[in-house]
This record gives sequence, C-alpha cells and structure tokens, in this order.
Amino acid sequence: MKQVKRLLPVLLALVGLAAVAQPADWSFAEDKLNFYVANDLGRNGYYDQKPIAELMGTLAETIGPEFVLAAGDVHHFEGVRSVDDPLWMTNFELIYSHPELMIDWFPLLGNHEYRGNTQAVLDYTQVSRRWTMPARYYTRSFDEEGTTLRVVWIDTAPLIDKYREDVDKYPDAGKQDVQAQLVWLDSVLAAATEDWVIVAGHHPIYADTDKSESERTDMQKRVDSILRRHRVDMYLCGHIHNFQHIRVKGSDIDYIVNSAGSLSRPVKPTQGTVFCSGEPGFSVVTATPDTLELRMVDKHGNVLHTVTRTK
Repeated sequence: MKQVKRLLPVLLALVGLAAVAQPADWSFAEDKLNFYVANDLGRNGYYDQKPIAELMGTLAETIGPEFVLAAGDVHHFEGVRSVDDPLWMTNFELIYSHPELMIDWFPLLGNHEYRGNTQAVLDYTQVSRRWTMPARYYTRSFDEEGTTLRVVWIDTAPLIDKYREDVDKYPDAGKQDVQAQLVWLDSVLAAATEDWVIVAGHHPIYADTDKSESERTDMQKRVDSILRRHRVDMYLCGHIHNFQHIRVKGSDIDYIVNSAGSLSRPVKPTQGTVFCSGEPGFSVVTATPDTLELRMVDKHGNVLHTVTRTK
C-alpha cells in the first residue's frame, strides 16, 4: 500500500491529472462576484490545454465563477468555417466539459478567429447554451453579492491597421467600421456607473512582445485615450501567450495580459512591468464594492501574482 501511495503522483502525472490539484485555500472568494479570464485556448486539448481546463473546473467547485471572459483565439489556427466546424468540439465543447464550466462564456474575436468565418463565431450563440456573443463588441453589467461590475468587450483586430490591410489573411477585418466602434466605446464608458469597469480586448495596449510594434501603437492611439479619459479600472487582453501586469506613467489603469490556456511563450520585463511570467494558465477575478482583485493562476493552481485595486 505504501508503494502504491508513492507511485500515485507519478501515475496521475502520466495521465495528465496532476495539474488539477487546487491551491490550499480559496475561501476568500466566498460571497464575492467572481469570474474567470481565459484565452488563446484552441489546440485540440494538446500542450497544457486539457489539464488547465480540468483545473478551471475543479477550482470552480470552490469559487463559483459567474462566467468566463474568453478574450479571443479560442480557435487556432485558421478560425472556424461554420457553426458546424468540428473545431467547436475539439477546441471547446469536449475540452471545457467539467460541470462547473457549464456557465456563460462571453467571448470576443481574436486574430485567429479573423482568419476564418467571424460571423460563425457570433452565430454559435444560437447553437451552444453557454456561448454568449451578442455582437462583435458589446457590454454587460453584473450585480452580485452587493457588487456592481461593468465589462466592455471590444473587437480589436479591426482597430489595428495591419489586419485591416491584409485582406487575404484577415478578410473580415477591413469590413468593420472603426469609428463606429470607438464612438460606441466612448459612450458606454461615459454612462458607466458601476463600482468597477473593465474593458477586454484580444490585443494588448502595452506589453513585451515580439509582435509588430504597430499593433500596440494603433491600440494606444485609438483605444487608450478613451480608457484613460473615463478612468477604467483594468484593460484585459491575451494574444501574447504569457502573463503581464503593466502600469504606465500618466495612467491609473492596470493593463493585464492574460496567459494562454494552452501553449505559452517566454516574456521579459518591459517599460512599466510590475510582473511577468511565461507560465500558461488563466486568471481569477474577484470583486467587492471596495476591492477588485485579479489573480494569475498557473497550470498547477499556484497564484503567481495578484493585481489589487481598492476604493
């Protein structure tokens, strides 16, 4: 029996289940408004996608997230062709199958979705009970446990010139009305009265990345000025496949890059870096009327870094 107990961790690791161990104590999440942030997922369960999905499910048994904010690139590499594309099963439905993950998923479009049929991503709302995407950009207010929170999902690929100009690779990007989205974003944030306001997009505004600099400068030019004017609390994104927390001079916003839920990439500090890590994983956001916290969680369930905002 002792030998079996010694071998058990090895056997679990071999079947990919060792990563589902929960952190010791998440009781602080009780009686709060909680949700997950997950992105850059779709690799048919390979790399770390399946163990991370299982961890999200088992951890949800404790913290009870209200929803999942899916910040783009649920489908690598060429997006989906239709609502019947098998990738919906192999990238999403059969991977995030834990009962506690049968909650609302609020997605946005990443650059890999833009390599396929973007309308099919929206139309999947009519197929899956939990896939909830009413438009390419949209907003929703949450009121739970006495806490109010507004999340604003934006469509970032059309806001970046390189995607709009590459009509062969990203055929739908150039068809979108950039100015209409920015006017809408400005009006939504101007009217927001919730305790906390979070804006989510796929592409970063500030980050260490080997992607072209124009992605960030276009986002800084078109989006950041609006976010600063309305003093949003956090900007959440993915795209870079690592964790980053950045603060920049002249802005009180916490700029968060959430790591990939499958294949991650190395990262190094850049100007304004508070924390960074090349580990894969997801984030857990907890909110009360007085405190907003985002915890970056690796594939083993360890909290790597906590971003805290207080009133």
